[in-house]
Amino acid sequence: MCGRFALTLPDDAMASLFEATLSNDLAPLPNYNICPTNQVHTVTSDNGARRLRPMRWGFLPHWYKTENGGPLLINARSETIAEKPAFKTAARERRCLIPASGFYEWTKDENGNRLPWYIHPTEGDMLAFAGVWQNWERGGKAHTTCAIVTTGASAPMSKIHHRMPVILSPENWSLWLGEQGKGAAALMCAAPDDALAFYRVDPKVNSNRASGADLIQPLS
Repeated sequence: MCGRFALTLPDDAMASLFEATLSNDLAPLPNYNICPTNQVHTVTSDNGARRLRPMRWGFLPHWYKTENGGPLLINARSETIAEKPAFKTAARERRCLIPASGFYEWTKDENGNRLPWYIHPTEGDMLAFAGVWQNWERGGKAHTTCAIVTTGASAPMSKIHHRMPVILSPENWSLWLGEQGKGAAALMCAAPDDALAFYRVDPKVNSNRASGADLIQPLS
């Protein structure tokens, strides 16, 4: 799964990287501790016109009567996304990219203490998670919401967690965004074994209130 991540690249650099126009209401960056229900950066495509835009991380199906009307859907499993009522239409029609500089996962020691790890690309400074999105409106409230698509972990990542985000390489962005027709389902697999590196970080990131660049510094 993916329950926390970081994003540090400036908006204009991401707009150039993804060849997207910028929305004017994006969340401030850098953010080293992006948590569920936060506003996150996403990339969508409308007939090939890409837009870097904010969404609420936490997918709200149309039948939720309130923001808390059901489970918090921050991840969508690749194995079942095409059948799950919450996600199946979005998987066909509303796919997005979710940029990240890296993400966090946790292991436990013999005493049950949570030990955080920071996972980052071995090359470059940006990951693009596969995502799906949904507009939601009830009682005068409206949100554009998203979830990160996950898959079984690669061999190196399985030492930390059995799941990981689907990470898309640049040559596959267009297909995932629906700019090249059908075939996106084939992209929902684990990243190559050499695509990611990871190291332990300070347990203060266990708090969703923690902030600052030191959160991604290797634990000394």
